[in-house]
Amino acid sequence: MFDLDKWQEIFETINKNKLRTFLTGFSVAWGIFMLVILLGSGYGLENGVRKDFEGDAANTIWVNQGITSVAHEGYKPGRFIRFTNDDLDETNKVEDIEYLASRFRVWQSNILSYGKEYGSFDVFAVTPTYGKIENVQPINGRFLNQTDVLENRKVVSIGRLVAESLFKNGEEPVGEYIKVGGIPFLVVGVFEDPGGDRDISRVYIPTTTGQMVFNGGKYINNISMTVGDASVERSNAMVDEIRTRLAKKHHFSPDDQRAIHIWNNVENYKKFMSLFASIRFFIWIIGIGTIIAGIVGVSNIMMIVVKERTREIGIRKSMGATPGSIIGLVLQESVLITAFAGYIGLVLGVVLLEFVGKLLPDIAYFANPEINIHVAVGATLILVVAGALAGFVPARRAASIRPVEALKEE
Repeated sequence: MFDLDKWQEIFETINKNKLRTFLTGFSVAWGIFMLVILLGSGYGLENGVRKDFEGDAANTIWVNQGITSVAHEGYKPGRFIRFTNDDLDETNKVEDIEYLASRFRVWQSNILSYGKEYGSFDVFAVTPTYGKIENVQPINGRFLNQTDVLENRKVVSIGRLVAESLFKNGEEPVGEYIKVGGIPFLVVGVFEDPGGDRDISRVYIPTTTGQMVFNGGKYINNISMTVGDASVERSNAMVDEIRTRLAKKHHFSPDDQRAIHIWNNVENYKKFMSLFASIRFFIWIIGIGTIIAGIVGVSNIMMIVVKERTREIGIRKSMGATPGSIIGLVLQESVLITAFAGYIGLVLGVVLLEFVGKLLPDIAYFANPEINIHVAVGATLILVVAGALAGFVPARRAASIRPVEALKEE
């Protein structure tokens, strides 16, 4: 039940000791402020890494060509391993592959034109499943499909920045022809890509078309795949099997890490997430330690308050005040100081994070520093519990004061 007299007494006590109360509250506010800033910065790092992974599906494995570094089966080191369509078929024999794709980069014909508009962009010949691996998101029209590959169609899916560069007069790109290296291609779609400007400055054509039109033969530059919900252990086993199969086909040692380069996004993503979980734990340890230091200060101040009010407490008890009412009075004051000061620190920390987040330019591995609602609620609960703990010992001491002894205090 709300006791107005008790609250008036608490505020009167605080008002009499403004500086002491301010310094005590400041230590608590500083602790929660630093906890919010540290946690927000930790989430900023995590968001930056997540954003970097968003360019591709997180459960991907990428296989790139390399150069042998050791002799094997009579072959000297320094031999370039060049992938072909057959390597894609060989890789497809590995179990648990969700989507499998190949990519062939068209280096010599990267000039695109539409009417009088020209631009230089990255041109890739890919299989349709590459869109799944790159997280391509069509915003107009469609991406490439299997029919495009089977019929060697001269069609192209272009990134949003490519569309903005070539179609400056507001024309609808889909259904129009653009020239890729001087050869007309029908635009079938415009796409976005969370990977950023680099990825939406690309155009994709069917693998077979790129190999046929631009003298690619049967060669490809890269093999990529998603592995569904495969564990890190399973993805690593898949990497070993891919390396073994391609080593046998191209006659290089399976232990030669330079012959082909395999990037396992599953493993690396898990490593990063585990690292950030450890960072968050470490931040909580530091933050809570700082808060505890402030709480100790509150507890000491409350001990002084109890000492100063010993005579008053004795009078209260002699007039029938119960130990519970005395404990409640001290705890209320302790929780009030702690919760109010902590809330101020929490609000200031969130405001600063929002301000920094808006001013901070996009930089690698750091984006949108913030704390989520669960952390804010958790910090608030910590403050309430900490305030109660800070006042408990002084409250128990106040409740144990004997009225006769208290009345003797000067």
